[in-house]
Amino acid sequence: MIRVLIAEDQEIVRRGLKTLLAIKPDLQIVGEADNGQRAIQLIESLQAEFLPPDVVLMDIRMPVMDGVEATRLICEKFPGMKILILTTFDDAKYVAEALRFGAKGYLLKDTPTEELAEAIRSIHKGYTQFGPGIVEKMIANVAVLETDKQQLPPGMTELTPREREILLMIAKGASNREIAQAIFLSEGTVRNHISNILARLNLRDRTQAAIVANSCLSWLENSESIMGLE
Repeated sequence: MIRVLIAEDQEIVRRGLKTLLAIKPDLQIVGEADNGQRAIQLIESLQAEFLPPDVVLMDIRMPVMDGVEATRLICEKFPGMKILILTTFDDAKYVAEALRFGAKGYLLKDTPTEELAEAIRSIHKGYTQFGPGIVEKMIANVAVLETDKQQLPPGMTELTPREREILLMIAKGASNREIAQAIFLSEGTVRNHISNILARLNLRDRTQAAIVANSCLSWLENSESIMGLE
């Protein structure tokens, strides 16, 4: 029996996945979480009972803690646990970061149930699993990103995909509230990300960040379109 935990913020999607997968005789749904932080809490509780999940189905875009950060923490704390990312084509830049942190593959959210079940089995056995489209999207843009990369300010390539996304919005004049609403985070979380951006780029304030971001706007926009792999 393969024990599965589902981390997905949209209840209708989460319930649907649970219903469809629970009928598989070799799969057992052991927990549901609506954000990455809650997923980690559930895993810790299950681990304490010596019944941890074998595979975590992880959404990328979630409030409180997104799937990228949750993947990083889970892979650090529970290195034997397998994570399968559930994503959309537009989430390509985040998928790469999750894979770098230890996720074993990804599938698009519209993957048929039978294929999803088979992917869970494959991940559990130690194989990787890659859905269509996103890798091709990354390869098509890598050359552009590598060309631009040499002229970037120090620290720019160290920004996470989320930090780049926020920096790009700063460059376009978005306020903290507008950024928070656009990417479904709290304003406090956005402020924390901005503090990290300023520290990585050795900048004094948001105005300097906007100036620097506009100086490498093309690179930021290109990095949004691939997977954050440099």
